[in-house]
Amino acid sequence: MLKRLAILTAALLGLGISTAHATYSVVAYDPDTGQLGVAVQSKTTTVGARVRYGMAGVAAIASQASSNPMMGEIGVTLIQRGFSPEEARDMLVKMDGGAANRQFAIVDTKGRSAGWTGAATSGFAGHICQPNFCVEANTMTGPEVQNAMAIAYVTTAAKKLPLVERLIAVLEAAEAAGGDRRGQQSAGVMIFAQRTIADYGDHMYDIRVDDHAAPVAELRRVYNVIQARTLPNTVGADIAAGQFDKALADVGKRLALDPKSDDALADRARIQLAKKDAAAAIATLRAAIALNPKLYEQVLRNENFKALWDNADYRAFGDYSRFKPLAPSVTGASSMPMPLMPK
Repeated sequence: MLKRLAILTAALLGLGISTAHATYSVVAYDPDTGQLGVAVQSKTTTVGARVRYGMAGVAAIASQASSNPMMGEIGVTLIQRGFSPEEARDMLVKMDGGAANRQFAIVDTKGRSAGWTGAATSGFAGHICQPNFCVEANTMTGPEVQNAMAIAYVTTAAKKLPLVERLIAVLEAAEAAGGDRRGQQSAGVMIFAQRTIADYGDHMYDIRVDDHAAPVAELRRVYNVIQARTLPNTVGADIAAGQFDKALADVGKRLALDPKSDDALADRARIQLAKKDAAAAIATLRAAIALNPKLYEQVLRNENFKALWDNADYRAFGDYSRFKPLAPSVTGASSMPMPLMPK
């Protein structure tokens, strides 16, 4: 089996599939939760689609510089077959004719890590591998970037921050220390945890910023939006219990993470309406609809806002003449009929 795997690995790596990535990244394992993760930033588009690899319960790998996707895909298979990260690294390097141009890092669920920085990678380049994590970078301003990344990981791990927050903090530290000497463009973070989606999939987080002037900051913003949506939403129960202050405070927490959440603003308006303050509710909905014009009709279909359905001030926020009830859904296995094709 191992001989066949080695032959397959050599054949795949021999294809020479590669893409240039002058990049910094981190791979890590959290022994407290069993989660694995990868985060990356580069002065190229869609770096998150081509550097991050892993499998829950097995390993996380980042493959960059003149990256070869087989470093990630076969690397995971090698760890799954019982090789250590160092053994997997050595096998991949020996079988790759372009190893001098590669940079990759591996961490497994035993906390073992290993990295490789090829001699032909763009300077400054290097990696720091320690128990439970490895940071790597090329085309950096200097070794201070990798040093800042390693310190950031150890510091945030000591604080017991969630793994996803540690990895984003590592990217932030890299950028603060000088980062990619060419600039920024894309970033991504992926967290692997077993059975996290509908009791099946293993991507607990998969966040990508494919093209942005400040991708690391945008990555943090998107993560905060996700966190805002995962906070408990007990607005309905709080209103029913007359706990308006608690409901408003909870909405405030969501808006602190995601100031542009039209959903949170709609919940605030719902609370204000329950408090018999229609004027405040209308003003809040005005701000929410400015963020999301489609909210206008959603409010007209939401029984919680029935008191405003005939309100002239509210109706003026959109074109009420275009509002109509929804058609009945077509559910089950039945197919909807094919519509007439335009002539």
